[in-house]
Amino acid sequence: MREVQLNPAHTVKSHGFSLVKFHKHDWLILFLLGALELTFYVINPFHRFVGKDMMDDLKYPLKDTTIPFWSVPMFAVLLPIVIFTAFYFHRRDVYDLHNSILGILFSVLITGVITDALKDAVGRPRPDFFWRCFPDGKDVYDHLGNVICHGKSNLIKDGYKSFPSGHTSWSFAGLGFLSLYLSGKMKAFDRRGHAAKLCIVLLPLLVAFLVGVSVADDYMHHWQDIFAGGLLGLLVATICYLQYFPPPHNTYGSRSYAYLGVLEAAKASEQPTDIVNTVNVDVMEVQTVNQQVEQNNIELKVLSETNDSIKILDELESGRR
Repeated sequence: MREVQLNPAHTVKSHGFSLVKFHKHDWLILFLLGALELTFYVINPFHRFVGKDMMDDLKYPLKDTTIPFWSVPMFAVLLPIVIFTAFYFHRRDVYDLHNSILGILFSVLITGVITDALKDAVGRPRPDFFWRCFPDGKDVYDHLGNVICHGKSNLIKDGYKSFPSGHTSWSFAGLGFLSLYLSGKMKAFDRRGHAAKLCIVLLPLLVAFLVGVSVADDYMHHWQDIFAGGLLGLLVATICYLQYFPPPHNTYGSRSYAYLGVLEAAKASEQPTDIVNTVNVDVMEVQTVNQQVEQNNIELKVLSETNDSIKILDELESGRR
């Protein structure tokens, strides 16, 4: 089914400022979420009791991460925004561009706040906690059996932030949103059976899964941390996407709610003009019909008078004979 387009198109230049102004409170909340995320990141987490008998599962080697955390926003946030911008230049739809950027930023920041809040509250030690706490390999415990760490403070602080996985939750929050966005734009669920579309839609999720696998291989997280982080990120991404777009399987899943609302308003504003035009056409048709009827009546009257004249002449001719 061919989509109805706004004419003229609503672009960044024509409607961008008014759209941002309409969502000014949403942008303000984004900044507040960013500040809250930074707060949760810098505060010290809860130091859970870690006894000697627990160290068997926490003696995995301490190594650098394969994927640095600073790179996660690059492919989970900036890359999707580049794709959103490419769709904008294709369709010239400012509502799609604005709401997709707003949606993915909400997705990653809400996920980040929840993730770091749980990290601080749970305080689960990482699989490599032993070497963070005792870099020389000599473990020390207090009279209660809890660890007395003598490693670097920043490594010890980060060592209590295993649950849930921030790499995984951020990746699924951003790339999960991108996957939903692509499935809507490509109409992956239009019941035509194009499996190639699904391959493209699932590609961002594959990248997110590989990020989760990488932090397991680096002994940064337990498998439960990765599972919970992925589930959290994907759930928040779905909620944020549905805030601005219909479900991908919907008939209008390739458009945002804002665009559909403006399109409906534009159609409604055109209806009174259409009604007036229709009435004017009907009046003209009625007038034309009336004129035709009057013309026919005149012709019938003339014809009747002609017949009467012929009858009179016939009678006169008959009388003469």
